[in-house]
Amino acid sequence: MIYDAEKRNVTMAITGESLISRQMKVFTEKQFLALKDVITSADVSFTNAEMLFHNYEDAPSTVPGGTYMRCDPQYIEDLKWMGFDIVATANNHAWDFGENGVLTNIQNLDKYGLPYAGTGVNLASASAPTYLDTNAGRVALISATTSGPPGGRAGDQRRDVRGRPGPNYIRWTTEWNVDEEMIKGLKLVADKLGWSETMKNRAAKGAEFEDNSDKLSPPSDDLVYFLDHASYQDESYTKFVKGSSIQKRTYINESDLKRNLERVSDAKRMSDWVLFTVHNHEGGATENEPSDHIKVLAHAVIDAGADMFIGHGPHQDRGIEIYKGKPIFYSLGDFILQNDTVELMPHDNMIRQNLSWEGTPADFYDARDGSAYTADKIANRGQTIEPIRWESAVATVQFEKGEMIKLELLPIDLGYGKERSQRGRPVLASGQVAKQVLERFQSLSEPFGTKITIDGDKGIINL
Repeated sequence: MIYDAEKRNVTMAITGESLISRQMKVFTEKQFLALKDVITSADVSFTNAEMLFHNYEDAPSTVPGGTYMRCDPQYIEDLKWMGFDIVATANNHAWDFGENGVLTNIQNLDKYGLPYAGTGVNLASASAPTYLDTNAGRVALISATTSGPPGGRAGDQRRDVRGRPGPNYIRWTTEWNVDEEMIKGLKLVADKLGWSETMKNRAAKGAEFEDNSDKLSPPSDDLVYFLDHASYQDESYTKFVKGSSIQKRTYINESDLKRNLERVSDAKRMSDWVLFTVHNHEGGATENEPSDHIKVLAHAVIDAGADMFIGHGPHQDRGIEIYKGKPIFYSLGDFILQNDTVELMPHDNMIRQNLSWEGTPADFYDARDGSAYTADKIANRGQTIEPIRWESAVATVQFEKGEMIKLELLPIDLGYGKERSQRGRPVLASGQVAKQVLERFQSLSEPFGTKITIDGDKGIINL
């Protein structure tokens, strides 16, 4: 044995969303620095960088959003100071400032030396792995999103046309099973509006829809399509099928799945460890459950050679599955949540909150929360009122000889109910908050056959 990497031993620290808009280095609370030690002591540490790092050089896009994400680029150094080695950039906010915003963000990540995956100058670069060399081996990261504006996804390069900057977007289709009475009513609407004829012609041509490029079956008495003409580029559909009960299913786009599996296979042959991460908002039967297409994706990427699947996006935790000895995090919730201290907001967004030209960012956040903010009053709408948005965990995953032997969950507290100027920065949780987080993970993971043992303020999965 010549190299340490040959031992196939590694410890990884994994987190969910980092919506950072402020400094981290200046704080000295004991539980904050203890959390930093957890992240810095791992061989590789990951987070989803869900802020665009820029100085408002680029115009905002027209995509409706809760927050147009922005962080001063200098705070990339604060993420690195906390111990993060590699980040994902494919998420629903990647397009907040259009194509130029995508490019400015990755230019700043390059400038400050933080490796990223998930966005690029075209689809090939957005889908490509990024690599990180560590003493425990070479680590590959592939990042994708199933959430966000479909028209904002990265585009393919041609021999005669440049590709389009954007995120590595994975498309999916919703199919509803409905009863006979409902299918008749839906068919009547689709026929009257000409959607049935449109889809019949599309199916006859073997055409692919921009937003859902799987091959189509023609509409019938048992199959109805509803179209979404939000824009010509983003034309998509929802599929209704006659069944015995009302039920929702989602299906992953096969061409997008194939592209990502090819990159996993490539990365497996180019590195010692492969991480695949996806940003997804979509739930299953409830918001606590992963959607069908995310479960398909998770299993497929591990079958293709990934060592870990990391989900994030719904701003809450979901269950953990151990599949073929590899961990699947269907969602890790917020790690940093500072999206209500972003310093500026486009006028379009102000109007959505019924604010005039004179409105300020603080006015915007007050209006979005549903009440004027005061120190002794918790806002009554949005993420502010839901504790699950302000509690999650850091997962540390230990591999020996290439096999996962232990997974620990360390609960974090982001200051639910604190003032806007204070909340959103994580510290290691204890007591009631830690108990809530760990019991929630226990409950959400049980359907996957995953047993989590609670040991004080820590959750443990042993293999």
